[in-house]
Amino acid sequence: MAERMLKFTTVARRTPEKRAAEERNGDFHEIYADFIDAKATEQASRCSQCGVPYCQTHCPLHNNIPDWLRMTAEGRLEEAYALSQATNSMPEVCGRICPQDRLCEGNCVIEQSGHGTVTIGSVERYLTDKAWEMGWVKPLVAGPERGQSIGVVGAGPAGLAAAEKLREQGYAVTVYDRHDRAGGLLIYGIPGFKLEKDVVERRTSRLAEGGVEFKLGFEVGKDATLEDLRSRHDAVLIAVGVYAARDLTVPGSGDKGVVAALDYLIASNKKTLGDDVPAYDSGELNAEGKDVVVVGGGDTAMDCVRTAIRQGATSVTCLYRRDKANMPGSLREVANAEEEGVTFEWLAAPRALSGDANAVTGVRAIRMRLGAPDASGRRSPEEIPGGDFDRPAQLVVKALGFEPENLPQTWSAPELKTTRWGTVKADVRNQMTNLDGVFAAGDIVRGASLVVWAIKDGRDAADAIHRYLKAKAGAPALIAAE
Repeated sequence: MAERMLKFTTVARRTPEKRAAEERNGDFHEIYADFIDAKATEQASRCSQCGVPYCQTHCPLHNNIPDWLRMTAEGRLEEAYALSQATNSMPEVCGRICPQDRLCEGNCVIEQSGHGTVTIGSVERYLTDKAWEMGWVKPLVAGPERGQSIGVVGAGPAGLAAAEKLREQGYAVTVYDRHDRAGGLLIYGIPGFKLEKDVVERRTSRLAEGGVEFKLGFEVGKDATLEDLRSRHDAVLIAVGVYAARDLTVPGSGDKGVVAALDYLIASNKKTLGDDVPAYDSGELNAEGKDVVVVGGGDTAMDCVRTAIRQGATSVTCLYRRDKANMPGSLREVANAEEEGVTFEWLAAPRALSGDANAVTGVRAIRMRLGAPDASGRRSPEEIPGGDFDRPAQLVVKALGFEPENLPQTWSAPELKTTRWGTVKADVRNQMTNLDGVFAAGDIVRGASLVVWAIKDGRDAADAIHRYLKAKAGAPALIAAE
């Protein structure tokens, strides 16, 4: 067994083949090919099986990465898949969109030694895609019916992960979402070149076939209040994510042609799904033939610049006020964007937008430098006097991050407590809000974060709800693995 591993000194790190930029720029298909069996086995064999697996400890889900890599290297693929999905509700999704360079792969021991990290994400994706192909992904089987129901508000990764575990435990689960498809940002926020939509849809179909009820096009605050849901269900989970865009506060930011990142991405994703999108067809949310400037440096900004390239933009520029080393997004995504023709203006921030109420025509930006560290220890950007420059733009996309919507107001639930940032207050021990039987998970609690954290929070919330309902039913609380 040992001879199959520790091959990092003789086997070079290889990722799956990536389509050439000139080919992939014309469509929204994923840019990476699948591993073939032999290549996945070879790359898994590079794992050093270290005694302290930093890959595992730096994974929010604490996936048992070394063991399923070893099983993959030994050709025990079904066992490897079973182990990978034991802690992760959507391993094929995480394998595609997790920033592995900042999490598991970035903390791999052999990466630190200079040999190049194990391609953990690619192997994870390979295993689960193989499992779907071979029929190893079993139907969702509900436990004995308990006669209790849970309402989950939000069909994103946190809500879906919770719904799966709760249904397996025998609860009746209804998932409410205001969109017409389940999946949340996995469907509408992340472009197909990173995550093709059938990957998400087969997961939501599995839940529906297992008895999870989906009420789509259902908006809490309009179709029902939070109190209405509390009266219908024995427990409620709030997993709505954060959708409100942070605004761009410079002169001209209200002009036509200045749009929020999520509005832009949702329109593009709906179009690729075959929907009728008037704002796209009119050009309002379409980059074709335009000079595009995206403001921001996170993964959402990378999604926007790469989407604009595929829509046929004349030019695409990303403005970020810090340098490349300090950007919050994945450097892998930056590299992909650079290959595809995106221009990055590091240490630059918008000062004003030119044009008028009918159309934006350009961006006046200012060069920045990194000054003294702020309270968090991060160096603060400051303007360089006389460093102004201009960029043409007929479309400006604001990708400055997301904030929570005002749930107490929109849901007619003034009693629901929130933090000063607008996120829902939840007890760190059991994820319950100040309202009995109302729980919260994912970005609506922690703020805009990663899909892998949302999955973890959803799974933890399911366990907490299970304990709560067991106690409510008058029986001793049991652990989720009963």
